[in-house]
Amino acid sequence: MEINKLQELLGDEAESLLGHVSNTIPKEQLHLPGSDFVDRVISQSDRTPSVMRAMQTMFDHGRLAGTGYLSILPVDQGIEHSAGASFAPNPQYFDPENIVKLAIEGGCNAVASTFGVLGSVARKFAHKIPFIVKINHNELLTYPNAFDQVMFGTIEQARDMGAVAVGATIYYGSENATRQITEVAEAFAYAHELGMATILWCYLRNSKFKTAEGDMHTAADLTGQANHLGVTIQADIIKQKLPERNGGYNILNTESSYGKTNPKVYSDLTSDNPIDLVRYQVANCFMGRAGLINSGGESKGSGDLADAVRTAVVNKRGGGTGLISGRKAFQRPMNEGVELLNAIQDVYLSREITVA
Repeated sequence: MEINKLQELLGDEAESLLGHVSNTIPKEQLHLPGSDFVDRVISQSDRTPSVMRAMQTMFDHGRLAGTGYLSILPVDQGIEHSAGASFAPNPQYFDPENIVKLAIEGGCNAVASTFGVLGSVARKFAHKIPFIVKINHNELLTYPNAFDQVMFGTIEQARDMGAVAVGATIYYGSENATRQITEVAEAFAYAHELGMATILWCYLRNSKFKTAEGDMHTAADLTGQANHLGVTIQADIIKQKLPERNGGYNILNTESSYGKTNPKVYSDLTSDNPIDLVRYQVANCFMGRAGLINSGGESKGSGDLADAVRTAVVNKRGGGTGLISGRKAFQRPMNEGVELLNAIQDVYLSREITVA
């Protein structure tokens, strides 16, 4: 993608995003993505050679191969958001084969989906694109709807179908978070033992986080702490929503004492620029020792391409490792989904878009 096209997609934000110079956490303090990331960063950890090979397999696949960046297609929405709501706009994706084909034709590093989706086509595709098996889900059929992540299979199943990594979600801030942390920590330890990498969806979930001042589920200070908990249980890659605001701790502290923070988080370590908010998320991933991939969010229609490119620019310039975008890609015809995924990848391939 030419830089003028990119500027056109960014619109009024082009200058504030492409020209931003970060004065918060210096990029020199970060462990940034690069072709040598596994050798430079992962090799210092306690990860086994098999886990390092699994990580390298993802980094070496697709259009971003050799860059240290990741473009992942995640399609677990058939459970998380119901199959009808997710696939009715494009019924061909009820068939798992088309999900994997989209990831391959879209030049992705890997495809992330459920035990059922990936298992149903494993013999055809596991050797053609890295599989990431999502091991827990919120099933969304209990009445009234309950929000809890429960295990849907075993680590051995993921290994046997040829997966290079497993993924899981924890709803930090929810009443079930402690159990989920324990379950996922044990599962991730076993996945590492069997030679697979681990990716954690570090999501916040609590009705109290929706306040009159805004939805604090996307506050940089709260999501940053969720990331820090995620890398503490040894997630190799953190998936997090793009921050849209800050000051969650301060707002939630008005009625009763909640958590702990420091004024310097807001005066020195962040600014109002979304790039600096992502930089704070990266800092909480052990300064980038675990890569941060931001989620693409729901499909909103005609503005999806611009929104996806914006998210990629903010992630890359903040020091992140890539994007994991699903609904924006599969809720449209396959050729348009491929175009959107390629546009995201073009941001990471561009030498003109650098870390702020």
